[in-house]
Amino acid sequence: MATDKPKSETKLANEPVEIDASLVRQLADILNDTSLTEIEVERGELRIRVAREITAAPVMQYAAAPLAQAPVAAAPQAAAAPATMPSDPATIVSRSGEQVKSPMVGTVYLQPSPEASAFVSVGDTVKKGQTLLIIEAMKTMNPIQAPRDGVVQEILVGDAQPVEFGEPLVMLEA
Repeated sequence: MATDKPKSETKLANEPVEIDASLVRQLADILNDTSLTEIEVERGELRIRVAREITAAPVMQYAAAPLAQAPVAAAPQAAAAPATMPSDPATIVSRSGEQVKSPMVGTVYLQPSPEASAFVSVGDTVKKGQTLLIIEAMKTMNPIQAPRDGVVQEILVGDAQPVEFGEPLVMLEA
């Protein structure tokens, strides 16, 4: 048969191929020394591909503070608050007022810039949606707004203070 290749040119798929271990190590070292995630080398019919798996950084998930810390009478109302206002900051209603809680981890700032006056002060009347303070998280300033109209009864955090998810920030009069 004229179409058959001579045996010296034919390679079987299951034939063992000799791999240069030092070449594989060199390729792995290149990956470690650079920001590459994959490198491929082809020499004749031999092709070597070395890749490293990139995994995303773990995402820290914070649970809200247990309701057991809140007054017992507030527990049923606290469960209902997120259902009625899913886009607003977490809040807890108590006998003396409503706590506006931090929706994220970050650093609280009580004024828009160091030389400016505070967004709100104790005794100020606020409207729903008015900015109470800002939380910086990952170099982004996030305004924390009043969930309803009311009077600022107490500011529970200091300027430039780090806060955790669910930490009370401001107490609004009921």
